Amino acid sequence: MATALTVSQPINLPAELAPDVAAAVNYARAEKAPATRRAYGTDFYLFSAWCDAKGAPALPASAETVAAYLAAEADRGTKASTLGRRIAAIRFAHKLASLPTPTDSEAVKATLRGIRRTIGAAKVKKAPAIAEWIKAMVRTCPDTVAGKRDRALLLLGFAGAFRRSELVALDVEHVEETVDGLRVLIACSKTDQEGEGATIAIARGSDACPVRALREWLDAAGIESGPIFRPINKAGTVSEQRLTDRSVANLVKAYAGRAGLDAKLFAGHSLRSGFLTSAAGKGASIFKMMDVSRHRSVDTLRSYVRDAELFKDHAGTGLL
Repeated sequence: MATALTVSQPINLPAELAPDVAAAVNYARAEKAPATRRAYGTDFYLFSAWCDAKGAPALPASAETVAAYLAAEADRGTKASTLGRRIAAIRFAHKLASLPTPTDSEAVKATLRGIRRTIGAAKVKKAPAIAEWIKAMVRTCPDTVAGKRDRALLLLGFAGAFRRSELVALDVEHVEETVDGLRVLIACSKTDQEGEGATIAIARGSDACPVRALREWLDAAGIESGPIFRPINKAGTVSEQRLTDRSVANLVKAYAGRAGLDAKLFAGHSLRSGFLTSAAGKGASIFKMMDVSRHRSVDTLRSYVRDAELFKDHAGTGLL
């Protein structure tokens, strides 16, 4: 059963080329972000397991096999958006192996279109952790080393409109404290795969200040370099490693529940969407919002502004 995303290597090459070929393989894999590679690996594993159970090859797979897999998954209740990602993973695996991509077949495309029309393609949005809720969440953080870490993570994640992968990738060396707040270098992100980097500003707060929270966490943990956000074991020992992006989602959910909110409605992205929703609600310039969020499209941010102003000057106000 094929379970890994592998790059095909030409045969009958001189042995002296082996190290360079291996390096080329690693660079080819690095084309996608680590989180994307992990998701694709899981998706292709699921496809491979299904193919194995049906006695069909997964690599190379036929268009008919992929179409049948999509239909079977749709009947199991898998969302159309998830199936779209599964197709991307299957396509990527075939490209890495230098094989024809069955996902380009009209049979596969038509099957996915039919699934979308039948079960719908709308994504379920997680709730934005708006400023008021963030303040309620951090008020529940215990006065412990772990509590200081969690408070800093929630406030910094919100104030910088961070994606969870960006947040856990931060190192002490990426942060500079100034009179006005923090200058934070985001070395690499979802929209900056080449690693050009971008610097954003984090404003100071009053009762819930991300600058003060970060300093208190670093001092309590004795962290002077390397990863900012790290695991802490039951004995209270701070690890040298960095938190995973999954940990961010778990923490957001946990503190939402502690604040009396429905934890199921929140995820790691709630910090980012919460900042944008809160800023839009205060009438912030969409271009100033982009300075923090690093969105490349104004159209993407317009949805946050529209949501925040949904009832402002409503056409139906006063009619009933």
